[in-house]
Amino acid sequence: MAEAFVLNDKKTLRSWAMFDWANSVYALVISTAVFPPYFTSITNDTVDILGVSVSNTALYSFVVSAAYLLISLILPILSGISDYGGKRMLFLRFFTLLGGVSCILLYFFSSADMIWLGAVAFLLATIGFAGGLVFYNAYLPEIASEDRVDKVSAMGYAYGYIGSVICLLMILAMIMFPSFFGFTDSTIPVRIGFVMVGIWWIGWAQFSFRNFPKDKVDSLPRKIIGKGYKEVAGVLKKIRKQPMIRNFLVAFFFYIAGVYTVIYVATVFAETVLGFESQEMIITVLIIQLLAIGGSYFFAYISSLFGNKTSLLSQLIIWILICIAAYFVNEKMTFYLIAGCVGLVIGGIQSMSRSSYSKMLEGEKENASYFSFFELLRNIATVSGTFIFGFIDAITNNMRYSVLGLIFFFVVGMILLSRVKFDFQSTNS
Repeated sequence: MAEAFVLNDKKTLRSWAMFDWANSVYALVISTAVFPPYFTSITNDTVDILGVSVSNTALYSFVVSAAYLLISLILPILSGISDYGGKRMLFLRFFTLLGGVSCILLYFFSSADMIWLGAVAFLLATIGFAGGLVFYNAYLPEIASEDRVDKVSAMGYAYGYIGSVICLLMILAMIMFPSFFGFTDSTIPVRIGFVMVGIWWIGWAQFSFRNFPKDKVDSLPRKIIGKGYKEVAGVLKKIRKQPMIRNFLVAFFFYIAGVYTVIYVATVFAETVLGFESQEMIITVLIIQLLAIGGSYFFAYISSLFGNKTSLLSQLIIWILICIAAYFVNEKMTFYLIAGCVGLVIGGIQSMSRSSYSKMLEGEKENASYFSFFELLRNIATVSGTFIFGFIDAITNNMRYSVLGLIFFFVVGMILLSRVKFDFQSTNS
């Protein structure tokens, strides 16, 4: 393997968190705030795919599904490279470059005629983001002791939210005051924003890369692909014999499907159903981001008092109430309040899930393979959630029913999680 980390080293922890600062601009600007409404506004209401007409909102959901399906197929390969090849940093760099360059290519997505360029570049950016997370998350249990994992995980999300908000505010300024910047084409500020995301992502990641250990210098072993799939199969076999991890991952699969679907479709829903303008949608996302910073730390604090399980279950209850409220919402001000509730739990549910799983891996040597499996479940869950959301939208032409359908994921996840015994911490679990 590559060079080992010094546990709880402050410089290493900050460098790890700074990668969240770098790549979270994709999660905010591309997957949530700017690209989704831009995609639906610049494309035709219906798009023909292999002779079948679907709404542009459904197409957007299907593109997200396709991206996460592709990354799910290559995850075992990534696991093998990380565990056997000692090339974790090499491929973290590769996926960062893939994602950043793909965001820059979105600049050329300027009209409905370029829809396939926009779809492919967005798909590749999504793969770059998801692929990089495999290697990034696998570092967590190696750099932080169990008693600090929750706070370090929350710190990563907080860094990500702060950095991405700064970048989004710069893009918002161009969108709101185009004449000040000399823009005459209304699409230019948004498209320049995509370029800024790519540069931000690649540029800030270099800070993390400088402080991460170097990879092994020897070449990749032969049959690395087969070893990767074999390793994931081995991890699955081990997980089946570990009830706590197995039951947690099943619950995680359901509720994270709902969470990631909300991340990708929230602004599309606001634009299509409630008629939000670009500035209003970005303000909505800023509300979510700012509250998410506090939410990550708040639910880490709840975990310290009552345990990870209580922290997660309380958030799932809020998620269910959010979906119910979104189904009935008609007023923009009410939607802002719903967005605030989303912000409270969107960072906390991800941070607590990641740190809970990391605690479960104490003593496991193959963290990358275990986290590869974790990401595999997350990605397949995203495929399931976004596909079902798009399918309901396609057959009903009403996104409210799609939102209502997300309740299923949160309810099932909550029921399954309530039956999981968290043995790694106090009886408060």
